[in-house]
Amino acid sequence: MAAKDELGRLGEQLAVEYLESEGMRVLERNWRCPVGEIDIVARDGNTLVMVEVKTRSGVLFGTPFSAITADKLARLRRLVAAWLTAHNGTHRDVRIDAVSVLVPRRGAIEIDHLRGIF
Repeated sequence: MAAKDELGRLGEQLAVEYLESEGMRVLERNWRCPVGEIDIVARDGNTLVMVEVKTRSGVLFGTPFSAITADKLARLRRLVAAWLTAHNGTHRDVRIDAVSVLVPRRGAIEIDHLRGIF
C-alpha cells in the first residue's frame, strides 16, 4: 500500500475516533457508488452527517481543507443524494461536514472539524 493511502486510512480512523468522542455515531465508512465515495456517514443526534476527511502530513501544498474545492462540494452533494436513494431514506436533517487531519512527521497530530460546509 502506498504511503499516501496509509496516511489516508490513518486520517479516517483518527477522524472516526474524534467524531465518536464528540458523541456522534458512525453508521458507515467508505460508502461507494458510481458517483464516488463518502468517507464517513454518521449520526449527530437526529441529524444525518456525511463527513469528508482530508489528511496531510504537512501544509507545504496547502491545508487539508484547501483540497475541498467547489467541484468536490458538488460531488459531495450528489453523493448525499445517492446515499439517501440507496437507503430509501428521507432524512429531514442532513449535513455535510469536513474533518482535517494533520499528521506531521514531528509534533502533535491536529484534528479540525468543520460542521455544515454545505
